[in-house]
Amino acid sequence: MEILATPAFWLSLTALTFLEIVLGIDNLLFVSIAIGRLKGAQQRDARRFGVWGAMVLRIIMLAGIFWVIQLDQHPLFQLPTSWPDLLGMHGEHVEDFIAFTVKDLILLGGGLFLLMKGTQEIHSAVQGAHHEEAEAKNHFGDVLLQLAVINIVFSLDSVITAVGMTDLLPVMILAVVISTLVMAVAAEPLASFIEKHPTMKMLALAFILLVGVALVADGLGFHIPRGYLYFAIAFSLGVELLNIRTRAKVEGAAKR
Repeated sequence: MEILATPAFWLSLTALTFLEIVLGIDNLLFVSIAIGRLKGAQQRDARRFGVWGAMVLRIIMLAGIFWVIQLDQHPLFQLPTSWPDLLGMHGEHVEDFIAFTVKDLILLGGGLFLLMKGTQEIHSAVQGAHHEEAEAKNHFGDVLLQLAVINIVFSLDSVITAVGMTDLLPVMILAVVISTLVMAVAAEPLASFIEKHPTMKMLALAFILLVGVALVADGLGFHIPRGYLYFAIAFSLGVELLNIRTRAKVEGAAKR
């Protein structure tokens, strides 16, 4: 209990909780899109599975933190790469290798999954696919499977980030629990808002594609700082909110 009285504990908890909430935005956007075609109780149950499943999975990963860390330390295989040596110091080409760990493969697979899912949803929205076709491809079990897959990807990224922020396991667990509570509160309003505004749904799908590209890059060893992604998301979101407000004013004036 003495650790609770130290400023380092509360500073670490505050910083990590904020970071976990920011990281949870990606997860929450995917949950909102994935459950969009479900109705009633199925939509509610899928939302709970996505949000609370993420918390349980992250806590389990934190409990096995040493195993999770090893996922990023032991390469499974290497692929040779070569490119022209522009400085001419080593002949015509430089031979190098890309090492793939379990973490890399998970991030690569998750990124490709997000790219595939985002592209399918955009195609469906643009082409105006029939609702019956959409339902046939989005059974309740399929949605739960999608949420489980993406929870694994985002949870791994979240837990490894937490390890890099602090070495206090209680801080990590508390930050995950608090951020999940915030996600649980925000999940339904966010899903309703996206469903109400079609342009916001397209923007959310663009964000999913952006995150998918970042995960694929991470899996291939090219890290894209998340700050750039979240700045782009925040900027685009701000512009779209201004557009929504402007349209509401125009529609209100037209009704008078």
